[in-house]
Amino acid sequence: MNTPVTPSLQPANGTDTPSNVTFAVIYHSSYGHTKRVAEAVAMGARQQLPESQVKAIDIHDVDWDFVDAADVLIFGSAVYMGSAPAAFKTFMDETSKRWYHRKWEGKWAAGFANSGGLSGDKLAVLQQICLFAMQHGMNWIGMPLMPTGHNENDLNRLSSFLGLMTQSVNAPPEETPGQGDIDTAIWFGDHVAKTVLKHQPAR
Repeated sequence: MNTPVTPSLQPANGTDTPSNVTFAVIYHSSYGHTKRVAEAVAMGARQQLPESQVKAIDIHDVDWDFVDAADVLIFGSAVYMGSAPAAFKTFMDETSKRWYHRKWEGKWAAGFANSGGLSGDKLAVLQQICLFAMQHGMNWIGMPLMPTGHNENDLNRLSSFLGLMTQSVNAPPEETPGQGDIDTAIWFGDHVAKTVLKHQPAR
């Protein structure tokens, strides 16, 4: 019923011609857990796009040239006190001139949130990221994946549809989030890339 997370054998646009779509996964991660999710999302996108056209970008070291030229911006954040952390909000505020000049209008956007709790108020952060994207005039892509179950190895086990939700417990990022959440992140990156390629103008 659900799309596999294994690499696709054929490009999503149905041709052997590489797409020129570029894809930025912009994230904030204090301890490495959200970074691991961001890298999994980028891995999923690379199932459809050349590796050089997909970058996972830490908000503390933003490649603004790549971001401004990218067709797809996926924003990811941990959840602190029911909101995106101050560092991520600072990044959002730093884009105000881009907002004013409509630099990102028409781009594709998506988001993910990671927290220690099953809920952890991740929905509030996804809504915050979605509103940020709407302020910029972007086109939001959600998570249309039905849960395969609610155990650690299941896809979309947290039943999120606005964007990707993952959970990291009190353990190193090499161990958490669990495999189901990482596989869901790969699925999500692949899905977003497929969606954008599907809507690319014919060449």
